[in-house]
Parts: sequence; structure tokens; C-alpha cells
Amino acid sequence: MDLLNTLVDKGLRRELPTREEALAVLATSDDELLDVVAAAGKVRRQWFGRRVKLNYLVNLKSGLCPEDCSYCSQRLGSKAEILKYTWLKPDDASKAAAAGVAGGAKRVCLVASGRGPTDKDVDRVSETISAIKEQNEGVEVCACLGLLSDGQAGRLRAAGADAYNHNLNTSEATYGDICTTHDFSDRVSTVQQAQAAGMSACSGLIAGMGESDADLVDVVFALRDLDADSVPVNFLIPFEGTPLAKEWNLTPQRALRILAMVRFVCPDVEVRLAGGREVHLRSMQPLALHLVNSIFLGDYLTSEGQAGKDDLAMIEDAGFEVEGTDTTTLPEHRRQGCGEGACASEGAGEPANAAEPAATVPAPSDDTRRDLVSVRRRGAGTDLPPNA
Repeated sequence: MDLLNTLVDKGLRRELPTREEALAVLATSDDELLDVVAAAGKVRRQWFGRRVKLNYLVNLKSGLCPEDCSYCSQRLGSKAEILKYTWLKPDDASKAAAAGVAGGAKRVCLVASGRGPTDKDVDRVSETISAIKEQNEGVEVCACLGLLSDGQAGRLRAAGADAYNHNLNTSEATYGDICTTHDFSDRVSTVQQAQAAGMSACSGLIAGMGESDADLVDVVFALRDLDADSVPVNFLIPFEGTPLAKEWNLTPQRALRILAMVRFVCPDVEVRLAGGREVHLRSMQPLALHLVNSIFLGDYLTSEGQAGKDDLAMIEDAGFEVEGTDTTTLPEHRRQGCGEGACASEGAGEPANAAEPAATVPAPSDDTRRDLVSVRRRGAGTDLPPNA
């Protein structure tokens, strides 16, 4: 298939595909799926071998967010029956993080609901970062606290934060359809503040919200332009009690094509399989390891994932290995400051046509697997042990 040969050649050279080529990956048929996975797998192995980085989420503050992001179970007005609690104490958060590290996680992701942290919140998270770093040699810490104010990124970096996560989620053209309390440029600005403070940028997307193929390509190209080191790919978890509860638009095959497209556009970047993989990939999860080089271990913020031991067994059974703390995730050329913007050659092209018709969104069917959405009832904020 000429398209795939071209994309493999470009990926091995770190050359950016055109938007037309990225769209063509999403348009491939189910009959071509294994060819697409095999092609993107060559690019993944070139830059990351057979290593899989494990990440572990700690939800520092759950629910009661004043923002109205339609996809989120913690949003303003959410009726999802999730855990709700205020800030964990630093010692409790550190103990929760230790469970993930014991399970093999190389990075701990500290997340808190809300528009953004106060200066007092930054002090609290800084204490937590220090405690985690003191107790777990070599572990990376990523903070995800919402929109940052002036100076906060520098304080987090000084406290030991290695990375900051703030997802773009969808294209700029359709961002207003999923959120009205902040806009796309606010998210871009926060990622840039984190980078300017010396933190690695972690920024990704959510697929399955009814977006078009053009929207998916646009957000991935925007992430590439931002030079994010880590790109989490989330698949919408349609929580009952949220505006997107009926958006069941993904099949395992569609999810794999999206991951392949992200890999071709971001060949030498940490592509992370994030929330919703169990819901939408189901038994096809092992195939995704040929496309991504990073996953979350165990549970997510407000939903439960598959058992941590099953994550580890899946990695081993698929012929991959867990990346240790003694291994640097990114290829050497990226560690030396040569990111996408500097190293990618041609092919960026013009923005995808905003007038392009949206992809057909199927209505939920009687066999929609709503039973796969499981609200988290263990770990941080509870008296039950975490899943790691």
C-alpha cells in the first residue's frame, strides 16, 4: 500500500506527513487494519523499541469543578455518581503514588479538578512532589492542575515537577462545542508556560466526542506544533450524568486507526494510551501496544481500569517489556532539544478544511457496552487499597 510505505519512510526520518495522508489513515478500511498497525508499529519500534512506559494517576481532588467541559464526570452540574473529596494531604497522596511505583510505574501523575490552582494549592502540591521524590528514587512526577497563573509553573518546576499535563482535547474550531468556561488558547498558553519553566509538555486529546476526522487531524497537528513530549490519547468514557453520555461512536478498529494516525504524525514522541482503552479497545488492547509506547497502570481519575496485574500480563504476553527508571523514554535527539518544530521537515500543508462535513456518528445501539463504564470506588479518597 503506497500510503503506508510513504508514512513509514517519513516516520523513520521524523518527517511530518501531510494532513491529507493523516486523513487517509483514518479512512482506511477494517480489511486494511492489520497493515496499518504493522506499518505504524515499524515507526514505534524505530524510536522506542519494545519498551512500554507505565504511568500512575493520583486524583488529588475529585469532583466539584466549576468548569463545564462536556466530557468530564467532574464538571459543573455533573450528575455522575463519582467520588467527591477535597485535597488529599501530601502524605496520603504520596502513599497512593507509592502503590503505583510498586506496581512498576515510572511516572506519577498528580491531578486535581478545578479551573486552576491557587498559590496555596501550588504549595500543597509542591509538598506532595517533594515527598514522592524523597521516597521513590528515579520516579518522574507530572502535575495536572488546570490553567496556570504567572509564576506557578516555575514554582512547580522548582519543587521537582518533571512535566505538566494540560490536554488540548479537540480541535480549535470545535473547542467551543465542548466547553464554554475557557477556550482553546487558554490551554495552549498553559502548555507553553510549563515549557518555558523547563517542564516537559504532556498534552493530548480525547477521541469519540462526535468530532470529524478533520478535527482529529487538526488537534494532533496542533500538538505537534506545540512540541509536546508526551501525547496521551484518551477515548471518551461516556459517563451517565454528563452531556456526552450517549456518545458511543468508537469501535476497536476506529480506535486503533486513531492511534496509528497519531503515531505517524508524532513518530518520536511518547504516545500514551490513556483513559477509555478498556471501554473501547476491549480485547484489542494488546494490538495497541504496537502503536503506543506508554499506558496508564490500573485506575483512572474517576473510573476503574483493568487490574494492574492484568496490564503487566498483557505487556508481557504481547512480547513487550516495562520501561525501567534507569531508561530515558525519549530518543536522544529529542533530549537534546531538537523537537518536532526544529527537526520536522516539510509537509505541514494548510489547515484542514473547516467546512469539511463531520464524520457520520452512529446512534447508540441496543448492544452498547455501558456496563464497561465503572466508577472508581477504591484508591485515593477511599479506605480501599488502590489498583496498581
